[in-house]
Amino acid sequence: MTDESVRRESLAQVLGGRQGAIDASIPPVAFVVGWLVSGRSIGWGAGAAIAVAAALAVFRITRGGKARAVVVSVAAVAVAALIALHTGRAEDFFLLQLLSNVASALAWAASIVVRWPLLGVVVGLVTGQKTRWRRDPALLRAYSRASWVWVFGQYTLRVLVYGALWWSGQVVALGVARTVLSWPLVALTVAVSGWVLFRTLPAGHPGLRAVPDAPPGDVPKA
Repeated sequence: MTDESVRRESLAQVLGGRQGAIDASIPPVAFVVGWLVSGRSIGWGAGAAIAVAAALAVFRITRGGKARAVVVSVAAVAVAALIALHTGRAEDFFLLQLLSNVASALAWAASIVVRWPLLGVVVGLVTGQKTRWRRDPALLRAYSRASWVWVFGQYTLRVLVYGALWWSGQVVALGVARTVLSWPLVALTVAVSGWVLFRTLPAGHPGLRAVPDAPPGDVPKA
């Protein structure tokens, strides 16, 4: 295995998030199924989504999952259900997801503009580097370019698809899109952003976990 393939594998391990993405896509499917089976009852759909989310939470906790992350996931499903129940529109169950992706796209884009690309922030936290990667001009540039993949290849794409389907009230299509644009899109985004990241780094660069010494102020424009 080459050094390049090892680096890409480590990025996938850091940013994969496949299990969490899969779990997050199941309650929306339960909502759509409950909504259809019950004759388009939002109450039954909401109940099915919350029940499935709670069952997944119990399963993950018993398997050693982080309680905080599990609680946040259940809370997000409950809020989405309450929104749909309040408005009386089944498609509004997906409104929270649409808005969260709008916020994510804006946050990631802003982080690149201010030269604190969120891809670098996330990798730095997970690998224990914290913000030391910013001392490396090559890493800062690479993280900035790779972060644009997340802005357009994941969050903006979701906003366009979810927004169009939500506007037209396509509840079943929203459930399908929520599944397709979850872990498969995350995996693709990780792969493409990893490719961009390592293509941007100069030859001989030590990689993500070893930041060479550099003057703190020596940071380039993205």
